[in-house]
Order: sequence, then structure tokens, then C-alpha cells
Amino acid sequence: MADLKEQIVAQLNLQDVKPQDIGNDEPLFKDGLGLDSIDALELIVLLQQEYKIKLSNAEEGPKVFHSVRTMAEYITAHQPSNA
Repeated sequence: MADLKEQIVAQLNLQDVKPQDIGNDEPLFKDGLGLDSIDALELIVLLQQEYKIKLSNAEEGPKVFHSVRTMAEYITAHQPSNA
């Protein structure tokens, strides 16, 4: 999950956040990191570019992007086998 945290920090240009400061189960939105809808779009781009995963249903977004752990689990479950 450390790699994923580094990718999130880089993708979102979070200058004041270090990857190790992000808890695995810390909410990414609202009370956690405080990400917004623009950040959500950037996370979707991250999944597409880095993992070749397309979020098929927008309603999955809040569940997938709840925390680093939920993102990692989604990536593991949906990553193409040739990646």
C-alpha cells in the first residue's frame, strides 16, 4: 500500500502530505484527507493510467475511494491478469 500512497500523493500534488502520514483506513474524503470531487476524478485517472482499471459504475466511487485500503482491495480484485 506504500506504493499506492506515493501514487496518490503524486497524482493529487499533495505537497503538505507525506505518504507515510496517510493511514491505511483513514478516510480520503471529508474528515480524513479532505479530498474533493476534483481529487476523485484524479484518482479515477490514476486507476486507469497505473493499473488499467476503469471504474465501471460511478456509484462504486465512494466505496472504492473510501480509504487507501479500499482502493488497494479494488485494484487487487480488478487488475487485469496481464498487468
